[in-house]
Amino acid sequence: MTQAKSKYFFFYIFILSLFVASCHRTEKAPASTSPVSAVQPKTVARVIYGINVDSLLVKKGKVKRNQHLSDILLHYGVSYATIDYLARHTKKVFDVRQIRRGHWYVLIARNDSLQTPEWFAYEISPSRYVLYHLFDSLYAVRGEKPIIKKQVATEGVITSSLWNAMMKSHDDPNLAVKLSEIYAWTIDFFELRKGDRYKAIYQKVYVDSNYVGLGKVEAADFIRKDGHHYAFYFEQNGKGDYFDENGKSLERTFLKAPLKYRYISSRFSNHRWHPILKIYRPHHGVDYAAAEGTPVHALGDGVVIKKGYQRNGAGNYLKIRHNSVYTTQYAHLRAFARGIRVGVHVRQGQLIGYVGHTGLATGPHLDFRFYKYGKPVNPLTVKSPPAKPVAPQYRQAFDSIVRHYRPILDSL
Repeated sequence: MTQAKSKYFFFYIFILSLFVASCHRTEKAPASTSPVSAVQPKTVARVIYGINVDSLLVKKGKVKRNQHLSDILLHYGVSYATIDYLARHTKKVFDVRQIRRGHWYVLIARNDSLQTPEWFAYEISPSRYVLYHLFDSLYAVRGEKPIIKKQVATEGVITSSLWNAMMKSHDDPNLAVKLSEIYAWTIDFFELRKGDRYKAIYQKVYVDSNYVGLGKVEAADFIRKDGHHYAFYFEQNGKGDYFDENGKSLERTFLKAPLKYRYISSRFSNHRWHPILKIYRPHHGVDYAAAEGTPVHALGDGVVIKKGYQRNGAGNYLKIRHNSVYTTQYAHLRAFARGIRVGVHVRQGQLIGYVGHTGLATGPHLDFRFYKYGKPVNPLTVKSPPAKPVAPQYRQAFDSIVRHYRPILDSL
């Protein structure tokens, strides 16, 4: 090998070694560099009523007693002309005369030296609101906040009252009201006994992460000495109702009682001593003792056929014809509900009057009477005909609901 070729040979070997070394070298990121630090976290905008308020001022308050829209907005510098325009031209969206004490409102203003108002929101309910646009074009729109429903299961034992049992189990006591409505036709809640148990699967409703109340009761069970009383919510033909495990409706044509009473002061009798007249005579009704002014409700759907006053008898009284068979009478009322007159159709549970002691009465109570084909019968022994059961075409869907909820109830 010549000297010149030898030089080129060794130069080639040197270059080749550098190339091979570079192929096997692992590149390392600089110690100061982090893969995470290269990705900047996104800033979540604060949005209320659909408005980005990051650069705005938000002022929240509650409507005070006798406070109107003008009182609130004038305080924040909104002109009377603007308030008057909104009040007159947005009635179809919301009538400002419906603003109520204790409801929340929010004023949204510019974050400047003048704090110029831009939006005003009034919360009609925890989830519904009306939003007023206060600058440029003036208008109002309605909106709804997202509602979150969480299903919970609970149970309790009655030691004194259903309400106290709810409190002891840390349940919303309004669940007692819900259950009393569901079982209004089958269980007299004034006759609950110590040891009776309740179980329920129901929804809790949240708005803005705040608990706002009860949703629908999906299923329930009342356990008494006569056994289980199941209730399952099911919709058919566009209407929801509660049914027992066999698909029979818990609803009846009549309520168990037309009011919330303290106790029964006198029962149905053919020979009762009258405390005022001091004679024995028939008392073809049931006297429900209750506080003066206690609301009285229609026992069932029907038409008011009599409304009057008997000085030496029933005092202020009403008669409602429910159908060709049944009629009910409500006596000794202090007053009638607004709009109640002869010929008016009333719905089951509708307010018709208030407990009093007009006529021949020693104290406030409701003298309630029940007539079948025009003849008085004991209201406490009347068996009300049930509403329609689950229709055959929906039975499979209903049975699947029972199979889902009943094991949960039984396991509580």
